[in-house]
Amino acid sequence: MAPAAAQPAATPSDLARIFTFTRIPAVAEPRAIPLIATPSGSAGTEQWDRMGNGQRVVRNVTAPTLTPFLPAPGKATGTAVIVAPGGGFTMLSMDNEGWPVAQWLADHGVAAFVLKYRLLPTPADEAGFSRQVASVMAAAAASKAGPPDIQSPASTTDALAALRMVRARAGEWGVDPRRVGMIGFSAGAMTTMRATLSPDAAARPDFIGYVYGPMRGIQPPAGAPPMFAALANDDGLFGGRGFEVVERWRAAGRPVELHAYEAGDHGFGMGKPGTTTTLLMPEFLAWMEARGLLRR
Repeated sequence: MAPAAAQPAATPSDLARIFTFTRIPAVAEPRAIPLIATPSGSAGTEQWDRMGNGQRVVRNVTAPTLTPFLPAPGKATGTAVIVAPGGGFTMLSMDNEGWPVAQWLADHGVAAFVLKYRLLPTPADEAGFSRQVASVMAAAAASKAGPPDIQSPASTTDALAALRMVRARAGEWGVDPRRVGMIGFSAGAMTTMRATLSPDAAARPDFIGYVYGPMRGIQPPAGAPPMFAALANDDGLFGGRGFEVVERWRAAGRPVELHAYEAGDHGFGMGKPGTTTTLLMPEFLAWMEARGLLRR
């Protein structure tokens, strides 16, 4: 999700000034591959906006896609990672948690695929959308229990479809179908986790990156995939509530690594300047290497 720059005392009007949106023309995505044959809508429903911080987001997605970012042949490791951006299931933060993440992975030999999953409907006008986001964020910041459990069931369907597609086309993309993971941010982390909880073990990702997702209320399935978890301790949405998800992975005897950064807040993406969150992607890559996932 985009940076949550809000403090717990922030009001909806404060946040409305932070979360401002300006309509922009639809971004061309020539490599995007439709994920499902009969989506619930069309690409014509999508709206692209630029936030006040300059980052581009897309909302009202009803036709999911997968966009490949493939490494140079000489660099390819055979490992793939599906990238799930966040945005509270109302938008996708493509500039902060989507395309740059995938390009970084591809530059380091990992075939990456940006998942544009289906979202909850939002007001067509930017002012109405800004008020909606501000209201949700203010309520979340003020709640001792943390944000409400917002869900878009279609996002899980789309994540599982993305995993099937990458495995089915593994030969074409130079990927080992037994080394297809996911990394998700915020709502994308929730989407990644819900794919991990699939009752069909063969459908799950082979490993996951769980970046500033909620740390409570999840019981790992038998044989849960290895997990790399990351959260800033000052995260305004999920910080300060322990690391129950990590502890449950450990209790189940499943591999898990936790990076709890001193600072970075929510939505730091590939790293907030001036904090150690800038090490997120190198640490994720090092973790994959330590697990043997980068052996060519």
